[in-house]
Amino acid sequence: MFRAGELVKGFKNRTVPRERTALAIWFWEIDRVLLSLIVALMAIGLVAVAAASPVAAIDRSTSSVSVTPLIYFYRQLIWVFLGLPIMLVISMLPRQQARRLALFLSAFFIVMLLCVPILGSTVNGARRWIDLPGFRFQPSEFLKPVYVVTMAWLLSLRGKDMSLPVIPLTGALTLLIAAILMKQPDFGQTVIFLACWGCLLLLSGVSMRFIGIMAGIGLAGLIAMYMFYENGRQRINDFLGIGVAQDTGPDQTELAFRTITHGGFTGVGPGGGQNKFRLPEAHTDYIFSVIGEEFGLLACIGIACVYLAVVVRVLLRMLDEDDNFTILAAAGLTTQFGLQAIINMGVNAQIFPSKGMTLPFISYGGSSMLALCIGVGLLLAFTRRNPFMGRHTVVKWSGR
Repeated sequence: MFRAGELVKGFKNRTVPRERTALAIWFWEIDRVLLSLIVALMAIGLVAVAAASPVAAIDRSTSSVSVTPLIYFYRQLIWVFLGLPIMLVISMLPRQQARRLALFLSAFFIVMLLCVPILGSTVNGARRWIDLPGFRFQPSEFLKPVYVVTMAWLLSLRGKDMSLPVIPLTGALTLLIAAILMKQPDFGQTVIFLACWGCLLLLSGVSMRFIGIMAGIGLAGLIAMYMFYENGRQRINDFLGIGVAQDTGPDQTELAFRTITHGGFTGVGPGGGQNKFRLPEAHTDYIFSVIGEEFGLLACIGIACVYLAVVVRVLLRMLDEDDNFTILAAAGLTTQFGLQAIINMGVNAQIFPSKGMTLPFISYGGSSMLALCIGVGLLLAFTRRNPFMGRHTVVKWSGR
């Protein structure tokens, strides 16, 4: 007859890691399912960029300069090899250190965002980038994840002292960022920042009356944007076909929709796509359409399921979390990640107007890849936990 104590002791001996190194502890505490999903998205992204790279290479080739067809694939490979270690290193940080890192980076990239009108370079009519020797980066991309953690930290202080003016403070900071982004112009990123702030407000426990007032202000802001913001009005008009001459041909979202549906359910095969050569920025904004044409709608559905699995995994991980800051930070980072994926896929499926939004870990881009790796590294750090802490092994023994 086995004794309950022996059974529990045997269970522990089989499951508790023998090594006590920092790497071993990290391996047992990290959410390996979430990490595997992110690595899978990176692998999918490399295949997709390889399929879309020839399109961008042709667009950037001239009569005197010929761009290598797979140059953007090779560059993306470099960004993955740089971003993955950054993500893993950040994920090894304790929660308090990860939060401090996010606060420091948030302040730094807000300053960089303020410098864009002065030091920034203009690409495709938008002034969003800062050029450094050998590297061009977009401050708003890097600001997104650390902004979410900063807002989560500020709003978590409300639970300790209700008299702190954290809501006006976070609102003023968000409006400042939104005003800078609208000036660039970058309406898509503005939507992401405002949506993340709204999500964090809702989770922080503000009254539904306040949420209703903010929703009304948001609706009024959209109407004002359409009336007075030329870039946003033009994108909406193009999407709705208002004021567009019949002989101008299909717009970007219509081209993307035709491309994504051209391959049917199974696709025309790797490298066999032809409609992709009509897409602008096929390797970034419209890479989801390239995937649909060459690998089929089933592949697109599978990718959407991977994004959904990431969101669901984090939310399930937070079900038994009792730290307010951790819940807000993880939920905010997941909102930013999931909303960006939804907007990109929706634009490619002609559900939303064009917004210039990359598909997380799949679209080409150094700023996007490194910023996402920082964000997921923080998310992995906040969702780490000892698998044996907080668990109680209960063995019922009837004696029969």
